[in-house]
Amino acid sequence: MKSLENIADFPRNTPSVITIGTFDGVHKGHQSLIRRTILHGKKHQLSSVLLSFFPHPRKVLQKDTNLKFINSLKERSSLLKKMGINYEVIHPFSLELSKYSAEEFIEEFLIKKLQIRHIIIGYDHRFGKDRKYNVTDLIKLGKLKGFTVEVIDKQEIKTITVSSSIIREALLEANISKVNELLGYCFMLTGKVIKGKALGRTIGFPTANIDILENYKLIPKNGVYIVRCRILDREYYGIMNIGYNPTVTQNSKQKQIEVHFFKLNQNLYNQIICLELLEYIREEKRFSNLEELQSEIQNDQSKALQWISRQT
Repeated sequence: MKSLENIADFPRNTPSVITIGTFDGVHKGHQSLIRRTILHGKKHQLSSVLLSFFPHPRKVLQKDTNLKFINSLKERSSLLKKMGINYEVIHPFSLELSKYSAEEFIEEFLIKKLQIRHIIIGYDHRFGKDRKYNVTDLIKLGKLKGFTVEVIDKQEIKTITVSSSIIREALLEANISKVNELLGYCFMLTGKVIKGKALGRTIGFPTANIDILENYKLIPKNGVYIVRCRILDREYYGIMNIGYNPTVTQNSKQKQIEVHFFKLNQNLYNQIICLELLEYIREEKRFSNLEELQSEIQNDQSKALQWISRQT
């Protein structure tokens, strides 16, 4: 798969089948639609393309700064690559782009740049300036411009939309088993290992402090989780805490993500790692002293190891 940051970078003489959307989560509903796009491409000798826009139009047009996503762009790209789509095109969204009419957008972007022969789209998709144009308009334009339109029905689109909403709600409730079931894979947190206060070492549980670089990434509910991470081609398990470290940090407003890996003894500073969340253990608590905290972490580790042994 090739990931392009502008429609203009799409190669010439490459007729395509495309689908358009955010596809946040790339959950089971999305996967069905993407597979349909891939199969159509293979059957008709077309390059399969997923087209999306960044920043999300709501952030640009409605100034919605609270909008959070299940995947970062890199996480989504990794999932799409595994599925086997040929091209992921992430085109910059701007006020200027929003002013294009449907005919202008289709002619300049979809026909001239992506060379579409077929488009797979939801029944309720709207496009063009002020979102005035609908699927019926797209079908009419397709007949004039030489491409066909495949419309995804209401029930399937409703299932996809509801799934995304349920996943976000479940993340905020720390219902990780439900999240992973709907996604069809383990929810990920990808970030850079940075230096912390190294207090974990003093109680026998050294931790890696994770900095999530994307401010639009949805962070699950505070608490302790069982996680898995692939480092240097080996899988390591551990326990992760999301929260404010109330036992050792008074009145902190800075949320932190810390991971204690089992059987791992190496310097991870400045590395980008991807954590898979497997299960939720407990809420974050404030303890009277470090000894109580140490005892609780030992209990967390015991629960995690028992859970892991049942799964492997």
